[in-house]
Amino acid sequence: MPNVKNAKDSQAPQAAQAPEWEVVNRVVYPVKDQDLTMPLYVVEWTRPHLTDAVFDPRVDIHRIDFQSMNPSGFQRLVNESVVPRSNVSAKGVFIVDGRNSMTVQPGRHVSLCTFFNAFPASYWKRWTRIDAVRFTARVKGRGEITVFKSSGRGLFSPVQTIAVDSAENFTTVEAVIPMTGLIDGGYFWFDAESADDAPLTVEEASWAAPRAARTADHPTKLSIAITTFNRAPYCMNQLRTIAAEQSVRERLDTIYCTDQGTDLVQNQPGFDEVSEELGSQLTYIRQANMGGSGGFSRGMYETVRAGRSDYVLLLDDDAISEPEAIVRAVQFSDYVRTPMLVGGGMLHLDNRTVLYTQGERFNMATMWMYGSQGLGYNHDFASSPLRDASERHRRIDTDYNGWWMCLIPAAVIRDIGLSLPVFIKFDDMEYAIRAREHGYPSVCLPGVAVWHQAWHDKDPSRTWEEYFFQRNRWICALLHCRKPSLRFAYEMLYGDVNVGLKFVYSALKLRHMGLVDIMRGPGYIVDSMPGKLAEVRKAREGFADTTVSKDQSDFPEPKREFVSRATPKTSRAVQLDGLKAIAKAVVSRGDGTHDETPDIAIPAKDAIWRSFVGVNSALVTSPDGNSVSWCRRDSKLYRRELREGLALSRRLLRDWERLSKAYRNYDMASMKVWERVFEETSADRD
Repeated sequence: MPNVKNAKDSQAPQAAQAPEWEVVNRVVYPVKDQDLTMPLYVVEWTRPHLTDAVFDPRVDIHRIDFQSMNPSGFQRLVNESVVPRSNVSAKGVFIVDGRNSMTVQPGRHVSLCTFFNAFPASYWKRWTRIDAVRFTARVKGRGEITVFKSSGRGLFSPVQTIAVDSAENFTTVEAVIPMTGLIDGGYFWFDAESADDAPLTVEEASWAAPRAARTADHPTKLSIAITTFNRAPYCMNQLRTIAAEQSVRERLDTIYCTDQGTDLVQNQPGFDEVSEELGSQLTYIRQANMGGSGGFSRGMYETVRAGRSDYVLLLDDDAISEPEAIVRAVQFSDYVRTPMLVGGGMLHLDNRTVLYTQGERFNMATMWMYGSQGLGYNHDFASSPLRDASERHRRIDTDYNGWWMCLIPAAVIRDIGLSLPVFIKFDDMEYAIRAREHGYPSVCLPGVAVWHQAWHDKDPSRTWEEYFFQRNRWICALLHCRKPSLRFAYEMLYGDVNVGLKFVYSALKLRHMGLVDIMRGPGYIVDSMPGKLAEVRKAREGFADTTVSKDQSDFPEPKREFVSRATPKTSRAVQLDGLKAIAKAVVSRGDGTHDETPDIAIPAKDAIWRSFVGVNSALVTSPDGNSVSWCRRDSKLYRRELREGLALSRRLLRDWERLSKAYRNYDMASMKVWERVFEETSADRD
């Protein structure tokens, strides 16, 4: 029977044998940007829609035979894809009364099986010692609260249904759920349905764990490390968000805001007020620009040196935070069996209900990342709510978490060191690999995330960032792969070929510059930071692809407009097309360096190798749409750079074992190395 009691009764002393509970997940609602984010918090109830594959995984063994499919079979296939959509606006269905309160309108039904409000039970089962959780909420009105649980297959069933009939006063409802059937995955959540003639208000809903299962033996504190470079308004928004959230402030030691720019956060309107409000909970640091790895390492370094915090949260300056997610990450860390990195997902800033990823793996054979469990990137919870996305109910394990948001125990930092001194790129991946090698796993915890600018308006190969991508990728490999793989040579060659097919010859220059610098040894990598950025920028100058304009009218009108005529092909056919394009480019005598008119204008979204086949010069839009460059084919340069790349990669592989040992012995990420870097590049500190 469900446990229903009055608020007054809830104050009665518990029996001696009853467990003491600690709230670890509060149910929250958005008070801003509701039209953009609501499906991440609560959705209108719709009839469940689960595919045949959920009930019988064997159906996916067989390929669809379109040749023998009749019209009726085709119609059933089409109908299967018609999924009832949730009411995204939810107008007339429920009202958000406040951060922790919601009212369901008469005769309506809502579900809390959502990204931010479903309790990730399988993650708690996997990584902690808790054997049950308690759901509680204060309710008023008439209707029903139904608590659900799901399995890793996405099948779900009600655990308890609690009738509510309290028109005048709030009543506390409670349900204790055992942690069973969760090894493969599963969530807990509640649905709320109001009576036909009365509303139902639900407030202060939460999920609690037995305090006895905590592994932290004291009230824990965290520091937050934010690094910024000329994104002062965004960073100010982060500071305001944290300052306004009491639940975060209660756990916070201080924010280490490391400002590496010239447009300073301290000069932003409102900084003095926020600084005064935070008081000792804000430590503002000025230092030379050392990229994300330098800024985050400074926050990690200061946290360990101060010795007051149990955790440090790495948080991007330009992200929008859900403050409850910060508290959840800390609470989860207080209960895990062994210290671990607790990361959050990345939601798109320009499409707020789209989750970029909930977990990534790292392939040590290719030194590249991929989605866990074969799940695709960019899942939209507005079009496919969590309840109906059966594949998302499976626990998604991960090798690393991006440093848009990642909570790291101070004990881990003391054991394995700080970030690599590599400016940007691959620092988060390398750190997670290093941590795992020392027995500290990573998890990307559902219900924990930030909104961050997506990658679709970025292309590192067309910027100075390509140097750091190439160099740091292979530094990571040297640190964690003691013997070279022939696949490494392929990956180096593939990268050269790819950027060359798109006439981005500056990227070839930077890629080879990176390989040369790697072979100079770890001492050079450390000593060249942070001045390397200026050198990299200088090396890009003079290439056609780096000569850009914000006005397309600065260039002659192209001979023809771009029309994508690509037809879908099998993966093998696409690979064959790619090999043909490579062979053609290698032997080509084409030269667009003296063209007076571009052949074509290629939009940013189509700036892939296929669009450059048969073209000698093209106007190419930058990924962010802010500029255009006149890229020109230079076949002689391409062949010369390919030969250079082959020679460098062969030399690197030949010296791999010696270099690997040198990099591992140097201990680049140690507190001692970073202390020297900070001293040598010190700036005024406020």
